[in-house]
Amino acid sequence: MKPKLVVIGNGMAGMRCIETLLELEPEHYEITVFGKEPHGNYNRIMLTPVLFGAKNIDEIMIHDFAWYRNNNITLHCGPEKTVIDVDRDRNIVLTQDGTQASYDKLLIATGSLPLMLPIPGRDVEGVMGFRDIADVAAMIEKASTRQHAVVLGGGLLGLEAANGLMQRGMHVTVINRAGHLLNRQLDRQAGAFLKKQLEQTGLSFRLGTTVKEIVSAEGHISQVILDDGSILPADILIMATGIKPNIALAEKIGLDCEQGIVVQDTMQTSDPAIFSVGECVQHQGQLFGLVAPVYEQAKVCANHLAARCDAAYKTLSSAVMLKVTGIDLFSVGDFAGDAASEQITLIDPALNVYKKIVLKNNVITGMVMFGDTTDNAWYLNLVKQQSNIAGIRDRLIFGPEAPAQAA
Repeated sequence: MKPKLVVIGNGMAGMRCIETLLELEPEHYEITVFGKEPHGNYNRIMLTPVLFGAKNIDEIMIHDFAWYRNNNITLHCGPEKTVIDVDRDRNIVLTQDGTQASYDKLLIATGSLPLMLPIPGRDVEGVMGFRDIADVAAMIEKASTRQHAVVLGGGLLGLEAANGLMQRGMHVTVINRAGHLLNRQLDRQAGAFLKKQLEQTGLSFRLGTTVKEIVSAEGHISQVILDDGSILPADILIMATGIKPNIALAEKIGLDCEQGIVVQDTMQTSDPAIFSVGECVQHQGQLFGLVAPVYEQAKVCANHLAARCDAAYKTLSSAVMLKVTGIDLFSVGDFAGDAASEQITLIDPALNVYKKIVLKNNVITGMVMFGDTTDNAWYLNLVKQQSNIAGIRDRLIFGPEAPAQAA
């Protein structure tokens, strides 16, 4: 009789793990998956194209219902199938509607939740996050009948939401507490280049301020008041101020948790029968919000579930690309540097190009590129390989095809 593997979470991290496991040991487990959304596994990265109408839901499905059937996976999905408890003594999971499943191995991939700031007046219609298909459907519905959108947060998610709503015909203002956009991925100068280019597309920005109060009329948001006292019309407010690991279930059942579910290099939790991957985990003090490290976790976890136990997860540098039409942007590693770092910078205002490389001991520790990202794969490889660039330092900023200087 096959051992039983139960997966809590039907998102990209958990299903990438199962996909890899099926490649390694397709007959090893009897697999059951629980997901709180009434869909198969879809690509959350592609929610932005769905928002502005370039794709539909079917086009962003990674695993449709047929995939689960074809791989003999039992899928329980929908709000009523949300797992509310795990009996670790009896190895049983319990859902909201009373469904039970026993396990020999358990994988928790509950992902993350949007940070919904406790702004006075927020509990009204029209205030929402941007995390799933339901959020996108609500945003599209509002855009069809309303005019003014405010996005709180000038990070990757906020800018993508703003662009999507603008493409739907709304007047969009982005509010960001920091003094420049993408302040976690870009330095101030690159942020200024980005703001200028996005303003040319029609977006508006209020930087160095935040929303102090939400004003409503008849139960629906109508205005936001900023901490500088100014008032903006708002038919919809998207909170894109970050995410937090969804660890409520893990905490309830007594797993070691800090900011996220604490995992070892094997992706095992404090209970060796329970694994965890994705945005819900914390590894060596670090949390995760990008796809590349999450997929690497899934690969390591699948290897251990398949009893190929030589894999260990290591936190690596991940690159950031912005999914806004017409914007070429790349960021990786520590682009700020410190007193021991060196910087190489190229600025061409006429072409709207900005590049900065941060070096320490002839190794690239971080980089920002805006306007020309042609060589991003080459630079990313130099970062990941920790390559010594002493021999090409004089032409490094110009890319791999730059000619060497004459002696």
